[in-house]
This record gives sequence, C-alpha cells and structure tokens, in this order.
Amino acid sequence: VTGWHFHDVHEIEYACRGMVEVRTEAGHYLLPPHQAAWIPAGLHHQTTLHAGAQTLAVLFEPRLVPVPGDRVRIVAVSALLREMMLYSARWPISRTEPEPAADSFFPALGYVVAEALDDERPLHLPVSADPLVTAAADYTRAHLGHVTVGDVTRAVGVSERTLRRIFGTQLGLSWRSYLLRARILRAMALLAEPDRTVLEVSIAVGFEDVGAFARSFARHCGETPSVYQRRIAADRPPDSAMAASSAGPQKRPWQ
Repeated sequence: VTGWHFHDVHEIEYACRGMVEVRTEAGHYLLPPHQAAWIPAGLHHQTTLHAGAQTLAVLFEPRLVPVPGDRVRIVAVSALLREMMLYSARWPISRTEPEPAADSFFPALGYVVAEALDDERPLHLPVSADPLVTAAADYTRAHLGHVTVGDVTRAVGVSERTLRRIFGTQLGLSWRSYLLRARILRAMALLAEPDRTVLEVSIAVGFEDVGAFARSFARHCGETPSVYQRRIAADRPPDSAMAASSAGPQKRPWQ
C-alpha cells in the first residue's frame, strides 16, 4: 500500500500480473491483469498491490500528454502498448544523459497512450466520505463469496432500509448493484490467474449458478468469462519479458 500521495507528472500503470487497486476521493478503481490505470498529475490517490501483483509504470511530463480531466481512467492494454511499455524499461528513471533513441521513442509511446484513453473501461466502484457507507462497502467486498444484506446491516449496525437509503444517496446505486459490480470486477482478476476454471471463479465470487454468472459477466464486460479468460491468456507477456521489465526501477519518466 503506497499511502495517499500525488505526482507532479502523469502516470500510466500497467498491471502485468495480479490485482491492483487505486483509490481516489471520487472512486475505487480495480485494475485486473492486462489493464492500465491512467493517473493524472496532481491527483491524490492510494495504490494497493495484492500478493503476487506486478506492475510497470511510465511517468509523463504533463505538457507531453495534454489529456483533459482530473480522474483515473482504466484502459485495456493492447499488444502494442504492452510491448512499448516493456521496451521502455531500458531507460530507467535514474538516467541523467539524454539519448536520441529515447527522445524519439517516448513521444510515440505517448501517442499510443493517448489513443488508448479513448477506450476507457468502467472498472470502478463509487466511494463515499460517509464512514457508514465506507464500512458497509468494505465489508461487502471482503465477503463477496457469501455476503447478504443482513450480514452487512449487522456488521455496521443499521437497518436494511437505512442501508439501502444511504447507498442510493451516497453512491448513486443500490447495495445489490454495488455487490454485483464488485463481484464481476473480482471475477475478472480471478479469471486472469492461471489454472482457474470458470466454475471455481463463479463460486468464489458468490454465484451458485455458473450460467447466471456467465450472463452477468457478459452483460458487464461484453464477452463471456471463457472468452475473456482465453483472451487474457493469449495476451499474457512471456516470463522472459516480465523478468526483464522487473529488473530495474518500476517508475520511468517521459523526459
């Protein structure tokens, strides 16, 4: 967990493996493998890398990527963007001398990043400053496999009617809608892990009927769990590339 901080530069962080979470005052963003989080300069945020997670980040001077907006965006990482980010590892943040190759490479990478930002993915959960809503949401996410509305009301000490009202008022969606979105986002992360079956993931996130899980997943993600799983496996970088990318510092500037 990084703690709350901000950068005076833009950042794009690619989840190579495992599950990453990014929190801001406005949202809780889940970053499954092979997605990237765009974090604009000056935005206070907190990043959490779960066990086994590995990320690669590139930092950009704001003038070089004039993307409007002050919020996190989650984008799919194409094969081209992934390979360019991995390739950027050869120019670590510690470099002090200008290099003609880098001066040509990073503007091209910036163009690819800006293009990817046009295809934003709705992979976030709303957040609230209300401590009661925060506690209820945290409990819900921690017990996705079997949680009920009664469990949550007992855990935070409110009535079911009050829970429904504060979720609608503070988050703009019902508790059940929040639960479903959280389950689908967790499923995306689990399906990206090797040797996971769709049935196992369905049960892990609280669906007793794998057919219902597949329909809900397709409705939210635009593809079935099996298709998503095969695509993620095909896009997974080879171990040799990952080893090379993790050999140096994670943060790399665009200078």
